[in-house]
Amino acid sequence: EPFLDRVHFGSSRAVCGTMKVVVALAATASALVAPVAKVAPTTVVEAKSAAMPFLECPAALDGLDYPGNVGFDPLRFTDSDWNMAEVIIPKERWMGEYAEIPMVYWMREAELKHGRICMLAVVGWLTVDAGIHFPGEKYTGIDALHAHDAMLASGNMGVMLLFAAVAELTSMVSVVQAAKGSGREAGDFGLDPLEFCGNPDTKKFMLEAETTHARLAMLGFSGLCTQSALLESHTFPYLS
Repeated sequence: EPFLDRVHFGSSRAVCGTMKVVVALAATASALVAPVAKVAPTTVVEAKSAAMPFLECPAALDGLDYPGNVGFDPLRFTDSDWNMAEVIIPKERWMGEYAEIPMVYWMREAELKHGRICMLAVVGWLTVDAGIHFPGEKYTGIDALHAHDAMLASGNMGVMLLFAAVAELTSMVSVVQAAKGSGREAGDFGLDPLEFCGNPDTKKFMLEAETTHARLAMLGFSGLCTQSALLESHTFPYLS
């Protein structure tokens, strides 16, 4: 029995020594391994609209390189996933491949068209109220507010409607070509007789200026019509 006790005691000491060696090796190995950095949870922050910082910028406008883009679309029209090429040319009338025309392209086209019309309308309204008319008795004494009814009564409105129809149909040719994949930029009709947009830097400035003036003209023409009608005022600045 004393012999067995000595054997058992010796084996226990051997096991303890082995465990100490294993623990020491594990500690050394862990010291050689680079600590893993804890990754903090990331939170996706939505970009804010530059025009209305309390609202999120619509995804279609975020980072979009369009002249005048300030992330303004509070009604989120540009969130639509429609391919406007299929709206411009119905499928039953076109057997070819469609281009990808997002809603933001169509909204840009509409904004420029209405803005350009309003820039012309502001000039025309102020010109008429400044007393500048076509020669002829039937144009004498007409103010801008009542010019529509006067031209309708005289029959001139039919000619104006014809000119507007020709301009509209002509412009739609470019839009249809864009739907077929011409690569045309929204609102681009190649009209630059003085070559202001010959230089890329100058072109960028002119496109920004056009967009700004187009938006101001839309607001300004609405104000002209409203104030002139409410106050029955027919002379600039329409205050009395």
